[in-house]
Amino acid sequence: MTPDASKTAGFSAEKRRVAAHSMLAAAVMTLLKLAAGLVSGSLGVLSDAAHSGLDLVGAALTFFSVRVSDLPPDEDHTYGHAKVENLSSFGEVILMAVSSGWIIWEAIRRMLYHSVELRHSVWPVLVVVASIGVDFWRSRALQKVADRTGSSALATDAFHFASDIWSSLAVLAGLGLSWVGQAFGIPMLHYADPIAAVLVSLLILRLTVRLGKEAVGVLLDEIPAQTRREIIQQVEQVEGVLAVEQARVRRAGASHFADLTLALPRRYTFEHTQELVRAATEAVHRTLPEADVVIHPVPRQARAESIFDRVRAVAARNNVSVHELSVQSHQGKLRVEQHLELDETLPLKEAHDFVCGLEAEILRDVPELDGVLTHIESEPATIEHPEEMVEEDRRIERALVSAAAHLPDVMDVHQVLVGRSGEHISVSCHCTLPDDLIMQRVHLAITALEDRFKLECPEVDRVTIHPEPATDNLR
Repeated sequence: MTPDASKTAGFSAEKRRVAAHSMLAAAVMTLLKLAAGLVSGSLGVLSDAAHSGLDLVGAALTFFSVRVSDLPPDEDHTYGHAKVENLSSFGEVILMAVSSGWIIWEAIRRMLYHSVELRHSVWPVLVVVASIGVDFWRSRALQKVADRTGSSALATDAFHFASDIWSSLAVLAGLGLSWVGQAFGIPMLHYADPIAAVLVSLLILRLTVRLGKEAVGVLLDEIPAQTRREIIQQVEQVEGVLAVEQARVRRAGASHFADLTLALPRRYTFEHTQELVRAATEAVHRTLPEADVVIHPVPRQARAESIFDRVRAVAARNNVSVHELSVQSHQGKLRVEQHLELDETLPLKEAHDFVCGLEAEILRDVPELDGVLTHIESEPATIEHPEEMVEEDRRIERALVSAAAHLPDVMDVHQVLVGRSGEHISVSCHCTLPDDLIMQRVHLAITALEDRFKLECPEVDRVTIHPEPATDNLR
């Protein structure tokens, strides 16, 4: 297993474990609060029990979502299943809003129509205090794992448990003030329990709206504008990138996906382009370290592109390469001369039509040119298979050795090979020369050997001579 895969598997197991513990804790506290609320008759305790019940549903959603979100991509979900966490967060937000609305409605109904006389005892207080401890423990544990793994579902669940702490504190305050009102005969304090429930519900609703906007934003592929600007700024600093023509970023769970279209100089080779793509990917990772990055390079004309670059770009677009490219100026007009190799089996008419189209395209792309002259050459399309050496080939070899014997700088020729392809004859050999002979004299000696040999064997089409120093052949 690779380090990245091992890390991902560890995160998945940790997320499932903390979600399962939260689900168990929510189930226990829901039962305890429900029992305490029924015993005391407190709306605050009953509303807190309802809140914990929704916590249980939310924790179950979270447990399900973290299991599904870590599944690998498949044919139906090519970006993976991470958005299940965002969907779970949205579901929990709805549950929190519903529970808060119900508590507010019940509190107003009690205050307006009938007041419930609380049956005070120590047990509801102990249950609520224990609930605060459990909620604090689960909230910290969930938030810690959410920060480490980037799980939005765990982060929402952590907020859900944290909101229960405020709810429970309000319940304690309501119970305490109701007890004071009953003990000292203060009628207004009889409303403390429902008022506390309303205040906490309003606070939870306010925070729920913020979480809901975040969950919906992720589901709709919303991303902070500053993040996109930072990515574009980082990529534009990569040397060779002409422009970032398009930048799209989306988020699914803890994962980010970046899709960029980059304008690159059209004269760049495929290998150079791949290097730029790698550098641009690293630039994106400086802003989003774990992002899945896809980059689409598109060829564009650079501002400082020369006539030579533009001519070569047209040739590359037609899947051919030119060499010995030159530009001449005559009476204020520019003309290009170029050499172009085409398949040796191509008929002249087809070759001529192709070159005419290429020249017309060059003139359209480089309007400052007045004309283009192309020298058509044949590009070998077959592998040469030398035939067995016959007596004629031995005569050619002897002629080469004889020509070398008349040149004082040439010490010997060896590894002579005579090749035939159809009617064409080629000769290659190795030539021994003094170690201290300067390259100018080496070139003159090789040229003289080739000229003298061709006088003896004019039927040879091509001669290739490889010079070697004398000490190389003495080893």
